[in-house]
Amino acid sequence: MEGNAAKAAGKPSLGLSMGVFLVVAALISWAVIKVEAEVHMPIVTAAIFVALVGRFVMKIPWAHLEESALNSIMAAMQANMILMSVGILVGIWLVAGIVPGLIYYGLFILKPSFFPLATLLICSIISLATGSSWQTSGTIGIAMLGIGNGLGVPVALTAGVIISGAYFGDKMSPLSDTTNLAPAVSGASLFDHIRAMCWTTGPTYVIVAAILAFIGVKFAGGTIDTSRIQAIQQILAAEFSISPLCFLPPLVIIACAALKMPALPGIFAGILTSVFIALLKGVSIGDIWNIAQNGYSASLSQNLADAADLAAAGKILAENGLGALNPELAKDVAGMIAKLVSRGGMQSMMWSVSMVICALTLGGFMERCGFLEVLLGTLTKNVKRVGGLIATVVASSVVSNVFLGDQYLSIVIPGRMFKTTFEKAGLAPRMLSRTLEDAGTLTSPLVPWNTCGAYQTSVLGVSPLVYGPYAMLNYLNPIVAIVLTYLGIGIYWRKDGVDRVEKRTSL
Repeated sequence: MEGNAAKAAGKPSLGLSMGVFLVVAALISWAVIKVEAEVHMPIVTAAIFVALVGRFVMKIPWAHLEESALNSIMAAMQANMILMSVGILVGIWLVAGIVPGLIYYGLFILKPSFFPLATLLICSIISLATGSSWQTSGTIGIAMLGIGNGLGVPVALTAGVIISGAYFGDKMSPLSDTTNLAPAVSGASLFDHIRAMCWTTGPTYVIVAAILAFIGVKFAGGTIDTSRIQAIQQILAAEFSISPLCFLPPLVIIACAALKMPALPGIFAGILTSVFIALLKGVSIGDIWNIAQNGYSASLSQNLADAADLAAAGKILAENGLGALNPELAKDVAGMIAKLVSRGGMQSMMWSVSMVICALTLGGFMERCGFLEVLLGTLTKNVKRVGGLIATVVASSVVSNVFLGDQYLSIVIPGRMFKTTFEKAGLAPRMLSRTLEDAGTLTSPLVPWNTCGAYQTSVLGVSPLVYGPYAMLNYLNPIVAIVLTYLGIGIYWRKDGVDRVEKRTSL
């Protein structure tokens, strides 16, 4: 019935399709960049505009528009379930000392000649553990900026490396919203998506690490002020019960992924392991449930950060066996730690879940009206190789980051546009989801007016125009993805419902 209606309505013209897309892009860009509104309502407004065009210009019955939007939303329900489960996992990982433990042990690897590479590794570890580039750069990233400044490392270099490490985890962590969003809009499974990204992200990470190791030689003569690092470790150890058990839940999730277990059971395994550790450390089941719902709220570190003066901070330190710490330093460090660990819980993911629903409603309307099909036909008309198709997706995601001003939209809009094309070409969905992250996720902090670029500027005090050349992972990864695809490396084809890596490069 829907097919007959589409046939009756006919395809929109290229002019109409382009006009609608430009209005949507202009509306969302203006709202996000100029008005600084959160992205939800601009997307809803754009969806209403597209629906009105579809109903009164294209003459498509409302029931068919609504059905398309609902089908689009339903396709992402698994991703929304994963996002809510991830919120639960993060909260329990905090109260069980998993994330604090990873930070605590990660800080031991700092050495002057190793500083640029160590910064990359530490920020990667934290972002993998938390799934958040914003939390990583806004907390441990600020600390690394201070340490780097003491070593004489240029601020632009340190900031660029922080961005590379933070967005590595944002891209690769199963706890990240973008890592769940990309496979949701492309039709891939979470762990298939992560395994596919290893083909492009792995080589890029090695290249960046090698460059940073070489750069680090310049700072071999410097000395690190260990007092700040020790303060971070001591306050973490005082607030959380830290032990090598912190490595167990991440290893469980990695093992589940290696065994090709579906994402939700894998995350549940990580949750149960973390609950067991929390119970061993004396956390009550009631507290675990509350934190799983509402997230962890810092206690000691927050009290220190909120201390009225240094004398009050000194008293809190003495009461917790930290009397040897400098109260001024401890107060500063505690504020950073409180920001990092006060997060998680299922409710923390509802912003992302509602954004996904709004964006997919817009995508469903655009797709049903045929605007995406017409635009995509023009973009891919002369593309004959997989590398060309991947390059087109990369360009679309970068353009979305520049003109739509939001990381999520640079994944959702190109994802909806190219999904059918990848299916018709016989490419596995993970090829699309991988490319959306290679370009959409990673290039967002390189655009000054993008929400990610604006946030990173505010927390690091460095513009993307300054740190951009040193955020090497972010701009090299899309290039590596295109080059490897043209070389026939890591291309997943789908045949009879099974994904296979083949070196065939022609569409």
